[in-house]
Amino acid sequence: MSDPVVAQKSPFEVQVEAGETYWWCTCGKSKEQPFCDGSHKGTDFSPIEYKCLESCTQYFCGCKYTKDAPMCDGSHKAL
Repeated sequence: MSDPVVAQKSPFEVQVEAGETYWWCTCGKSKEQPFCDGSHKGTDFSPIEYKCLESCTQYFCGCKYTKDAPMCDGSHKAL
């Protein structure tokens, strides 16, 4: 598998809505970060589904190296 593009070395703070489904970009190439816009087509990356249970603020990984996908786990601090 290829290495993802680091979209940013910090999390994306996003207001999410209960009952909505979001698709987190794993390749780092999406212009709609942190969410997928299909830029992974032709690669070995696939977006990860996130189903929101309650409306709140979430912190989605921006570096794409989290071990807790799609949420930030601080992995960007080691890059």
